[in-house]
Amino acid sequence: MLPDHLQLLEFNAKLKSWYLENHRPLLWRQTTDPYKIWLSEIILQQTRVAQGTPYYEKFLLNYPTVFDLAAADERDVLRLWQGLGYYSRARNMHHTARHIVEVWEGNFPESAVKLAKLKGLGAYTAAAIASFAFGEAVPAIDGNVYRVMSRLFGIDTDILSSGAKKEFTDLAKQVISQEDPATYNQAMIEFGALQCVPVSPDCMVCPFTYMCYAYAFNMQSKLPVKMKKNAVKNRYFNYFILQKGESLAMHERLKKDIWKGLYDFYLVESTADIDNPDDLPADKFLQDWKKKGKLRQVHRAYTHLLTHQRLLVRFWWVFIPENESVELPEDMAFYTKNEVEVLPKPILMDTLLREEFFF
Repeated sequence: MLPDHLQLLEFNAKLKSWYLENHRPLLWRQTTDPYKIWLSEIILQQTRVAQGTPYYEKFLLNYPTVFDLAAADERDVLRLWQGLGYYSRARNMHHTARHIVEVWEGNFPESAVKLAKLKGLGAYTAAAIASFAFGEAVPAIDGNVYRVMSRLFGIDTDILSSGAKKEFTDLAKQVISQEDPATYNQAMIEFGALQCVPVSPDCMVCPFTYMCYAYAFNMQSKLPVKMKKNAVKNRYFNYFILQKGESLAMHERLKKDIWKGLYDFYLVESTADIDNPDDLPADKFLQDWKKKGKLRQVHRAYTHLLTHQRLLVRFWWVFIPENESVELPEDMAFYTKNEVEVLPKPILMDTLLREEFFF
């Protein structure tokens, strides 16, 4: 279904015209600074524009250049990132900032091939920076672009299959505007975000119905083809918030998981939802704390959704008299209220503390 050369020129002209008339005036579209573009792309990975924009502004305010970000303490970066989730993105971003300063003297590589070698940058992000900042004619293919191309050109390859990336990339290289690749990539992404949306696209106002395979064969709801996601696994977390005076006992998560580098409370995982802490396995720390302190259940149960997991979370607050001494696990320590507020925490912990009026 690939149009001939003249049709491609017409397609690119119409696409650019649509973009100039309809695109959103997003902040990162008003610059060719690779640092600002990179920052926006990392923040917007798996994040909606409305949610990501305030974070983009906060990061630029705190770290206006890659040198500032590279010099930052990782704990401060994670604290600023709090609420976006997928904290490995923030850790990789910080690592890459330091790499660019140390190895590239603060200058971003100008090709997608070199950019893709940086930690945290996949093919899409590398292509986006290379085209937006440096004008390289390399297609940036995100989920929006997969959808647009699949529908326009009638591609029924499963977009999550092993061969899909090469097939779509090869086609996109033939379609991309050589004269203005930056606008082309922005336009394709925006067209998928605003016009060729996943459900019930308004084809009556689409400028490409004359060439769209999905429109011709009423395949909008069937394209793109995408395999079913893995089943979501339920996990049951039971947190105990140990409070002594105005201090809370917390520990830094050091294992390689999504919350690495963040601080949380004493955790006991169970195989089912537990409404009574006495139903949890015997634990010397809990036994000591319950004997010396006063236990209060936070009556609201929380649900926290991750990529392939659903966390069902309960909290118990344990108040310890200031004249009592309690045993803590080796990796835990008491932090003052002011210290707790600035520690990087999973958003679930921050939400709980604010709802329970600790902050």
